Amino acid sequence: MQLKPALTEAAAELRAAVSRLEFGPPVACVYNPLEYAWAIHKAYLTRYGAGRKRVVFLGMNPGPFGMAQTGVPFGEVSVVRDWLRLSGPVGRPRCEHARRPVTGLDCPRSEVSGRRLWGLFAARFGTPEAFFAEHFVANYCPLVFMTESGANVTPDKLRPADSRKLYAACDLHLRRVIEALQPEWVVGVGGFAATRAREVLEDLPVRLARILHPSPASPAANLDWAGTATRELVAAGVWSGAGDPGRRG
Repeated sequence: MQLKPALTEAAAELRAAVSRLEFGPPVACVYNPLEYAWAIHKAYLTRYGAGRKRVVFLGMNPGPFGMAQTGVPFGEVSVVRDWLRLSGPVGRPRCEHARRPVTGLDCPRSEVSGRRLWGLFAARFGTPEAFFAEHFVANYCPLVFMTESGANVTPDKLRPADSRKLYAACDLHLRRVIEALQPEWVVGVGGFAATRAREVLEDLPVRLARILHPSPASPAANLDWAGTATRELVAAGVWSGAGDPGRRG
């Protein structure tokens, strides 16, 4: 099976599966960027998802000013437009909250987590081609959840009945991505992603690691997150020494 179609087909199936789900309180509004930002997401998979990857970084779910706008995991607008060189039409979510408008690549807000994560990769590897030669970035869940006030709701804060249905679809998709890319390592970006990777992939021949999530909500992430994440990756054996990217990142 060709890897690019495998990723695209898996994403399309995930898009359909999660679009059928309904969520109760505290969720009042759900964004599915695999629907309205599909063009850019598909371009991301097609351009950068080819070939076997040694390392897959796994995030939790889209941020309101990142993937929710661009369709790319941790999709800081400037990174997607200027470094990844991706573009395409972005529509509107079915339920658009007034405090969280979707304006695509015209979004003026910065996704700090994405700026930090992709900024580390850009600083270490220089070009997307060098990074994606052995690496890939995916999200476990493609949906954005908001309360009536527009506040973010993370997947771990859903009602148990809702999370069970969501996790079933996302677990299946994660396995398909890992089976297609055949990585040596899966790195959870934060505790939630690391936990889901451990539970979903325990029977697959992959090594698991975890790095600090780059969210500004984490005080530790606001103190040289790039340096901390690099040290964690080097200590785990995912990357070589900080000054020598080499074959091992």
